[in-house]
Amino acid sequence: MAHYFLDDDSVKREERVTKAMIGGKLFTFWTDNNVFSKNGLDFGTRTLLESIDVNSLSGRVLDFGCGYGPIGIYLATHGLEVDMIDTNVRALRLANKNALVNQVRVSIFESNLYQNVVGKYDYIITNPPIRVGKKILYEILIQAKEYLKPGGELIFVIHKDQGAKSVFRDMQDYYQVKILQKNKGFYVIACKTH
Repeated sequence: MAHYFLDDDSVKREERVTKAMIGGKLFTFWTDNNVFSKNGLDFGTRTLLESIDVNSLSGRVLDFGCGYGPIGIYLATHGLEVDMIDTNVRALRLANKNALVNQVRVSIFESNLYQNVVGKYDYIITNPPIRVGKKILYEILIQAKEYLKPGGELIFVIHKDQGAKSVFRDMQDYYQVKILQKNKGFYVIACKTH
């Protein structure tokens, strides 16, 4: 089976339309095979988005591992300047399509980890690709601070069965860390730069 975080365009295409109500607003998302959560908005991403006080955010946001785009698109509807990155070209095509469908202006580009990321952000918000393994997951989370402005925040969601408690503990070596929400085993964790 191809992993959604790999760019494998040999997987048969089966685009479909899904709908999701987030924060009282209805969104339309095109999804496909070989992208994360192809059947519609997953519970972890929903928990992440609904735990963020989006009206208190301002500035530049990086949606890391954007997939077909629900995080970045939702945040862009609240007037934030959003960049969205992924390594999966199929996911990026869908994210572009979904930005048009949901009438938001975002910048979407391919990047392996932070390779093509330029500048610094007020927030990096992600439902990170857990299946890449702990070593790469920690690279994603720890390297985020190189791309955050002073006082910037990395906000991510992780399930307790995927090591949420140890990740929360380990990130305290790099950030000021707090749990924004726990919901059915999902932890939304905010890591603030010093």
